[in-house]
Amino acid sequence: MNNTDLVFQSYGRCCSREEFFIDFYDHFMSSSDAIKNRFLNTDMAAQRHLLRHGILQLILTARGMSDRKLKALGESHNRSNLDIKPEWYSLWLGALMKTVRSHDPEYTKDLENAWKEVLTPGIDVIRGAY
Repeated sequence: MNNTDLVFQSYGRCCSREEFFIDFYDHFMSSSDAIKNRFLNTDMAAQRHLLRHGILQLILTARGMSDRKLKALGESHNRSNLDIKPEWYSLWLGALMKTVRSHDPEYTKDLENAWKEVLTPGIDVIRGAY
């Protein structure tokens, strides 16, 4: 089984419960005061829905789907729009890995490395639009 399939299955195990997304934002916001402040007046239920879709887009792009939606995410997150700093993406990925570790009963260090390998090219597309 290839890494994109492993990650797709892992994500399926993780995202079946809303707690996964709640825990992700707890981890992500605790990684930086600047990030925490960005979410002060955010509808977190809507934000969790966007996250669910965004992670899926990263995985589907790695599986061969067009990166058009990731480029659009990059545009919305660039310095002229949401102004999401390029260095925040490593905090985002770290928070995601911490969340996967606690929610996927089949988690291993090799699986975490597969997640990073699968998501990094798509994250770089988004970050590259800054």
